[in-house]
Amino acid sequence: MMHRLSAPGGPELRDIHLPPAPPWWPPAPGWWLLAALVLGLLGAGAWLLLRARKRRHRRARILAEVDALAIRHAADAQALAAGLHQLLRRVARTHDPAAARLRGEAWREALARVPVDAPTLERLLTLESAMYRPQPYDTRAMMEAVRCWLRAALAAQGRRVRRA
Repeated sequence: MMHRLSAPGGPELRDIHLPPAPPWWPPAPGWWLLAALVLGLLGAGAWLLLRARKRRHRRARILAEVDALAIRHAADAQALAAGLHQLLRRVARTHDPAAARLRGEAWREALARVPVDAPTLERLLTLESAMYRPQPYDTRAMMEAVRCWLRAALAAQGRRVRRA
C-alpha cells in the first residue's frame, strides 16, 4: 500500500519515479557524426591505397618495358635505341605535353626537368644519334640510364600528383 504524504496545506507528494531507460536506437546525433567520420576516413584510406597500388603497377609496367625492349631487340642496337627513345618520350609527355615534338636543346631541357645526374643525362641524349647512325654503344649502361631516368620521372610525377 502506498502512502501519500501531504504537508499541511501543501500539495500531495508521491514517491520518485525514474524515467524510462533511453532506447539504443536511433543513436544520438554525436554517434551519427562519429560513424560518418569513420566511414569517410575508411573511404579515403581505401582510395589512397588503390591510387598508390595503381601508381606502383604503372611504374613496374614501364620499367618492365625496358627489359622487354632489350629482349626484343637483342641483336639490333639501333632498334633498341629507337625503342628506348620512344619510351622516354612517352613518359616525358607526362611532364611536358610537347615532349614528343622536342629536338636538340629543348629535348635536353625536357630530360633535365627530371633530377638525374649529368652522366645519365648525357647518355640519354646519345640515344637520338644511336637510332640513326650505326655506332657501337654500351647497351647495358644505356638501359641503366633509361631506368634511372624513368624511376626519377615516375617518382617526381607521384610527388607532383600529391602536391596538386
